[in-house]
Amino acid sequence: MLSKTKTIYTCSKCGAQSPKWLGCCAECGAWGTLAAEIVLAKPAKSVETSAGQVTGLENVDVADQQRQMTGLTEFDRVVGGGIVQDSVILLGGEPGIGKSTLVLQLAALLATSSQRVLYISGEESAQQVKSRLERLKLNPQTINFCGETDLDIISATIRQQRPRLAIIDSIQTLTLQGINSEAGGVSQTKACTARLVELAKEIKTPIIIIGHVNKDGQMAGPRTLEHLVDTVLYLEGDQYHAFRILRAVKNRFGSTNEIGLFDMRPEGMISVADPTAIFLGQPGGAIAGTAIASIIEGSRALLIEVQALVSWTNFGYPQRRSEGFNANRLQLLLAVLNKRCGFKFDKQDVHLNIVGGLNIDDPGVDLAVCLALASAANNVALPEKIVAIGEVGLGGEIRAVAQLDKRLKEAEKFGWREALIPLGAAKNVSSKLQLRELADVKAALAAVLGK
Repeated sequence: MLSKTKTIYTCSKCGAQSPKWLGCCAECGAWGTLAAEIVLAKPAKSVETSAGQVTGLENVDVADQQRQMTGLTEFDRVVGGGIVQDSVILLGGEPGIGKSTLVLQLAALLATSSQRVLYISGEESAQQVKSRLERLKLNPQTINFCGETDLDIISATIRQQRPRLAIIDSIQTLTLQGINSEAGGVSQTKACTARLVELAKEIKTPIIIIGHVNKDGQMAGPRTLEHLVDTVLYLEGDQYHAFRILRAVKNRFGSTNEIGLFDMRPEGMISVADPTAIFLGQPGGAIAGTAIASIIEGSRALLIEVQALVSWTNFGYPQRRSEGFNANRLQLLLAVLNKRCGFKFDKQDVHLNIVGGLNIDDPGVDLAVCLALASAANNVALPEKIVAIGEVGLGGEIRAVAQLDKRLKEAEKFGWREALIPLGAAKNVSSKLQLRELADVKAALAAVLGK
């Protein structure tokens, strides 16, 4: 009896399915993302099977989970101490951010004369890949190249070669026979990823899959693509700054609280051991609208510079612009300064920038943002060598933040003299800095600006 077929419509952004075409996806709200796919309508039937094998967890040895250290210390930090033997890693990032550069460096570091790395690309030729390797001054002699997009051929090649590491560049170019969808479609990317995961577990070969991102910065294709793999990494940064941030949003073999920092140079990605020096501005005289904050990124503390500019608006509605800081959070802090401290930002344009291109989510930067805004509004510079740490509540109160001791030690290391911290926090830390405990933003402004 032949199986019947039916047409369903799948959202290319979130993977939601609909029996009919819709202009807007009912799940994620994206427009024009539903595409038709033909699937087999198999009748439901029960099949009797034998029970699965059950293993007591007390008999499982976690030491069997072998890892390969790559030599890129920041990458090893993010993945949890090296690449697990049969893991599948999904690496995403904007075009030109350095994904291919990073994986080629990993390939050159991991490859040996007896066990090569297999680089599979459906986007570039062997000449292009070798040219990049030579530009990065990497040895191409231990890397094999395969220019295929048919996953059946790719699977057979990986099974035959048994490489130390397989790299897929990129998943959106692969196709699997029997899937009625174009390359890069939802069904194709899901099916190809699932097949690669099965292959990695079968032959114990780690696979790195490069994925494109859409205009929202999310991995192209459904979010279920991320659920299929073991680790999901995003490479962040922009073309106007030299540094790159490698962030894990999922990791079955380690923590997702770690980030890796790289300096993008002509010779490739260089691990940054001391990132604070990058994110602090160039030394110079005190400037109005500038404040220093100590934040937590992953398991490390960083000192960052917050810059604010306040000017009278030429428009009917004042502008609010922020780079590296949440715009809604900026609106909230402006409202606190208006209500609790007597500022009048309702007729002023406000611009806020986090120096270095970082995107900050740590609430501990709130106090520094408020000080920078007040300094810019009054055109009075803050005293030098002061770091501000604290979350600001709606009542203007300064609230405690996590890992204060680590934040203060980072400020000590770079020669800061004084720290503004929440009231009552000093008893829980040990620091050589002069600690000034403050109850609210108004007290903080009085302490440093005399306002």
